[in-house]
Amino acid sequence: MNQLQVAELDDLGVEVTTVEEQEELKQRFQITNIESLNWAFRKVSALQSKAKEIETLAAAEKQRIDQWAVSELKPIENSLDFFKQLITEYHSKQLEADPKAKTISTPYGKSKTRKTSAQPEKANEEDILQYVFENNLDEFVKSSVKWVDLKKTLKIVEISGEKVVVDENGQIVPGVTVKPESISYSVEV
Repeated sequence: MNQLQVAELDDLGVEVTTVEEQEELKQRFQITNIESLNWAFRKVSALQSKAKEIETLAAAEKQRIDQWAVSELKPIENSLDFFKQLITEYHSKQLEADPKAKTISTPYGKSKTRKTSAQPEKANEEDILQYVFENNLDEFVKSSVKWVDLKKTLKIVEISGEKVVVDENGQIVPGVTVKPESISYSVEV
């Protein structure tokens, strides 16, 4: 905002915040000629400049506060990750000793495990689609492979020490890999 605009705002000396105040100002100030129109434009220009100045300052402060928050949260997030890892390691040892220890509960939180079994996983949909067409498995096709339905018919077998996915006829299904069995841990507080 330049000095002329500052002077315009000082000269105005009026803040309009309610509809009643706007009506009162309309009674006091009326544009009746080119000079009063020019006067109104100067006031609008000064007010817009002031509004932009406030928005710029607010944006700068928001950015500064966001940067501050990130820097303050980083060590907290690192500590949270550290403690969650410790909890997971402890729970993993407990699970090895007692496979039924799927949940460990204290007054301040729980550590839970969830085991997912090995299952077929889509690796290349084009290969799967070609396999489905070549084997006349049209019931598994819409505009793409009906993966959920096809997956139910597949089996995981071990051939030459390697786990592969086969269909009900024992044929290896291209484009499908074996997602290994896993255990996930979650911490609730």
